[in-house]
Amino acid sequence: MELFGYKIERKGSSKGEKSFVAPYDEGSLESIKAGGYYGTYFDIEGTANNESQLIKRYRDISMMGDVDAAIEDVVNDSISNLDDEKPVVLDLDALNQSATVKKAIAAEFDSILTLLDFNTRAQDYFRRWYIDGRIYFHKVIDQDKPKDGLKDIRYVDPRKIRKVREVKKEKDKKTQVTLVRDVLEYFVYDEKGIALQGGQQYKTDVVNDKAIKVSKDAVCYCTSGLVDQDKNIPLSYLHKAIRPANQLRMMENAVVIYRITRSPERRIFYIDVGNLPTGKAEQYLKDVMNRYRNKLVYDSDTGEIRDDKKFMSMLEDFWLPRKEGGRGTEIQTLPGGQNLGEIEDVVYFQKKLYQSLNVPVSRLEQQAGLNFGRSAEITRDELKFTKFIGKLRRRFTGIFDDLLKSQLILKGVIQEGEWPEIKEDLMYKFASDAYYTESKDQEVLRSRLEILNSVAPFVGQMFSKEYVQKNILRFSDDEIALIDSQLAASTPQDNDIGDNNE
Repeated sequence: MELFGYKIERKGSSKGEKSFVAPYDEGSLESIKAGGYYGTYFDIEGTANNESQLIKRYRDISMMGDVDAAIEDVVNDSISNLDDEKPVVLDLDALNQSATVKKAIAAEFDSILTLLDFNTRAQDYFRRWYIDGRIYFHKVIDQDKPKDGLKDIRYVDPRKIRKVREVKKEKDKKTQVTLVRDVLEYFVYDEKGIALQGGQQYKTDVVNDKAIKVSKDAVCYCTSGLVDQDKNIPLSYLHKAIRPANQLRMMENAVVIYRITRSPERRIFYIDVGNLPTGKAEQYLKDVMNRYRNKLVYDSDTGEIRDDKKFMSMLEDFWLPRKEGGRGTEIQTLPGGQNLGEIEDVVYFQKKLYQSLNVPVSRLEQQAGLNFGRSAEITRDELKFTKFIGKLRRRFTGIFDDLLKSQLILKGVIQEGEWPEIKEDLMYKFASDAYYTESKDQEVLRSRLEILNSVAPFVGQMFSKEYVQKNILRFSDDEIALIDSQLAASTPQDNDIGDNNE
């Protein structure tokens, strides 16, 4: 059966390369050659079912208050939502191509962002990718006019689609070693979801006749980079937080139950029943209890007041009989639970949850302010969090690479073989909080200038000008060349600006 969607033909692909190992591809199913409608079935041993359950579990814990707050910190730091600038821009300064090609690449990148409505939905896409650990898009084109490029980009539920690889092997006649002859990659989409019972085999023509095979080039696929090595299942960054989140939920529930059951004071009534027999003593105790109990309950739904004296809850007083010879009728007060205001155990699990999500624990503090002071005042946790955000951004750019590649090849801007070289020179710059970025850059420059003032007397003796520019001021070669040209072109009046300011 033909694959649904379009396929980009690879020209000049070599078939002479041989290996006994198939190319690594995270999160894909390995298919086994067999009979059937499509010629293959997928022995997944419950893998797809587990993956679907994992995604559902990720989404469930993402709705917890503490987890949602941490996710919001990650999303807001990764994708800036400033009104006056785009969330991400394409930097082509390092690309060694003609100005015409650069202009075409920039224009096609803008068209992709428009199809995604990225300026508006950037945080929504990033949040889905971060929670699910993967994201799929269907690249829609006009089959009659493929050179017009992408017409639409549609989000696909990850529970309904899965990447599959048919690995065809054969034995080498000389060495008798099993070698990989060919690898066919495509996607399987099932409207009902790819979810089976454990140990069941997924066979598209048997389980659901509406399942279809989709061409690899027609789907944009990007994972988190975390993979279960045993089952080859992409994992979410929330995977480590499943256990701490459940522990925190149970601890909070236990604290609430303890508060309700132990917080109120209760009384113990010892009723003197004298020498009455057991049966009459119990009846006498009930009569006294009903006489003094006030069990009027207000029903907020109906506005009625009803008598619930026949029900006794755990929070009510205790009535105990006392035989003749005791101390007579007595009333004692049973104190409520102690240390009800201590929540160190809950705070502990909150910190464990934030640590599992790589979010600084200091952000748990409700009154914590934002410090724009010296760089020495930046905590190590915030520095680690910044690096973590950079890692997420680089991984998320796989979406742009995939979509931009298809767009450029379809419109004939580049050939398929040219993309690997062009890809290495593409830089995606994400917008950041303007004030924070400016303050950080100013602090870094201030620190470098302080060091420069310290070594200035030794320039020309122990340090060269080039060494100071590269190692202290951290200038690149292009920046050094630009600054030197500007200094050479400047007039004496320009050089006096600094002196006048002093």
